[in-house]
Amino acid sequence: MGSEEESAGAEHALDGVLLAVGGTPLVRLRRLFPDTPARLHAKLEGANPGGSAKDRPALHVLRCAIAEGRLRPGMVVVESSSGNFGVGLAQACGYLGYPLICVIDARTTPQNAAILRAYGARIETVTDPDPATGEFLPARLRRVRELVEALPGAFWPNQYENLDNAAAHHVTMREIVQSLGGRCDYLFCATSTCGTLRGCAEYCRANGLATRIVAVDAKGSAIFGGPTERRLVPGHGAAVRPGLFQADLADEVVLVSDLDCVMGCRRLARRESILAGGSSGGVVAAVERLLPALPAGADCVAILPDRGERYLDTIYSDEWVCEHLGAAALERLTGELTPV
Repeated sequence: MGSEEESAGAEHALDGVLLAVGGTPLVRLRRLFPDTPARLHAKLEGANPGGSAKDRPALHVLRCAIAEGRLRPGMVVVESSSGNFGVGLAQACGYLGYPLICVIDARTTPQNAAILRAYGARIETVTDPDPATGEFLPARLRRVRELVEALPGAFWPNQYENLDNAAAHHVTMREIVQSLGGRCDYLFCATSTCGTLRGCAEYCRANGLATRIVAVDAKGSAIFGGPTERRLVPGHGAAVRPGLFQADLADEVVLVSDLDCVMGCRRLARRESILAGGSSGGVVAAVERLLPALPAGADCVAILPDRGERYLDTIYSDEWVCEHLGAAALERLTGELTPV
């Protein structure tokens, strides 16, 4: 460590509201798929103070950078995020006293932009996608690099490649295993930066766990290969394969559609009274697809990355479903979502 001021900064990274990051509940899901002989559980990451699993890596990358002297008082944090990682960073930066510039794009929801501003973050909006790929992520990353080069003392957490992102989720997996008495047979995990997936997989390997890890990705995502296509539900999938990706992280990969996510979210809300975000619905869809393969008595955990309040005018809106997914999709939702 360097100066006393830097030491104080690292100490305060575990103070106040930031103490509430992590330690989220693991709850039994008895009504979601009542006929399965497996034991289903949900890790409620929406219980983090910023509302998502991204609170963990946002705080951890800052803490590590402070402890190592890469982030010092007076520096500005610059990051690309159109969703939860930006919110988690804005929360942590606001408390720790670091200015944040968050590069978002034209598809960022008004709710997320408003939350970022409420925490005091400065927003830079990229309005044009990358001309080569037609995607916004490469354009956002280009703008981040420009800002970092132009601003003296800028710090870029780089959630897409930073190993501290993954390391934050060693704790997530440890919490799960401890809650289940030392075992977890199946883990269902949504993928975006691959931070959660990699961190949980690393913990399992380091501790000799036989957990079978199921990665849940969006159809049209570039993470596990295949053609990219337009995706409506945020929170999982990526336009570019992230640097944290490794081909052997998952034992199985399940691709889910936008409609799968909507259906999964609404089932959670109706059957378990859990209002969760879009990627959580994808995780539920993956669990349903693998139900016939889940052994009796197996402890299966679905990580639910965030809460659903930010999605009330999209995946929980019949009008939005009808407009973007079609009247037939809405009819299917209405027909299948009957009380258990």
